[in-house]
Amino acid sequence: METTETTTNELILRIEERYSKMSKGQKRLADYVRKNYDKAVFLTAAKLGETVGVSESTVVRFAIQLGYKGYPGFQKALEELVRTKLNSIQRMEVTYGRISQSEILETVLHSDIEKIKQTLDVIDHKAFNLAIDTILNARKIYVIGIRSCAPLASFFSFYLNLVCDNVTPVTTNSSSEIFEQLIRISEEDVIVGISFPRYSMRTLKALEFASNRKAKVITLTDSIHSPMNLYSSCNLIARSDMASIVDSLVAPLSVINSLIVALCMKKQKEVVSTLETLEDIWGEYQVYSGDELNPVSTSLPMEESEDTSGKETSDKEKNSDAESVERYK
Repeated sequence: METTETTTNELILRIEERYSKMSKGQKRLADYVRKNYDKAVFLTAAKLGETVGVSESTVVRFAIQLGYKGYPGFQKALEELVRTKLNSIQRMEVTYGRISQSEILETVLHSDIEKIKQTLDVIDHKAFNLAIDTILNARKIYVIGIRSCAPLASFFSFYLNLVCDNVTPVTTNSSSEIFEQLIRISEEDVIVGISFPRYSMRTLKALEFASNRKAKVITLTDSIHSPMNLYSSCNLIARSDMASIVDSLVAPLSVINSLIVALCMKKQKEVVSTLETLEDIWGEYQVYSGDELNPVSTSLPMEESEDTSGKETSDKEKNSDAESVERYK
């Protein structure tokens, strides 16, 4: 029976477990995949067979031998393996090999659309609802996301603060500072950890720290087999992919948007009251004032005033010079 999710090494483990029972052609495929998984991931069944020197049907039988329904299932396992193993330089090389300069915009946008569709297919609605209830019932909410995930954590914290009055974004560059910010976390609190390949060890340590203190842990990551889920009781899965050295975080951001909207729906009266107060504050302190947005119109009169002032100063200087000349005549 095929599993829908794979760990980083599951494909390699399957190959090793079944290697002794494979035919000569299948062993050649296994050897090639283990050594060249970063190339094999972009090959069709026919092309992989041609590269290794076996028939397309042998490639399909090889995938089935490994426990997949067919070549598409095997290729998905390869993608999972590649995504977590490639470093930044290898990512760049892979991108150059599969995207032409003229197709960059279309390729990246279509890839992002596909990731949102995949996320919609795999996300657990029960886990989503559990996350909402856990956040609403928490005494204090901590949000952590490091490196490329920091903008996601910041975005979530910003809007979460409009809904709840107990939000603490964990923003730091060292492990020791993370623990200092989490020092008072307890079983009444919740921490939301956001991390995608290549996973941040600092985020993982923060979740471990919170879990050891009985706090509830919610994770937003790319797979149920992500190391971030080791300490989590509520796993939100969003697909991410790589384009060059840049991780696509469009689908994770969509999940965060959904969480914010769902929380707002649960606390409509409180959110409306908060927004009304903020509108008064924004108006009083001209946070979104017309003067701030259109500085050119206000600067023109000032420039004219400066010119006039300069002219008056110049006239005074001339009169003063004339008086000095008269005195010394």
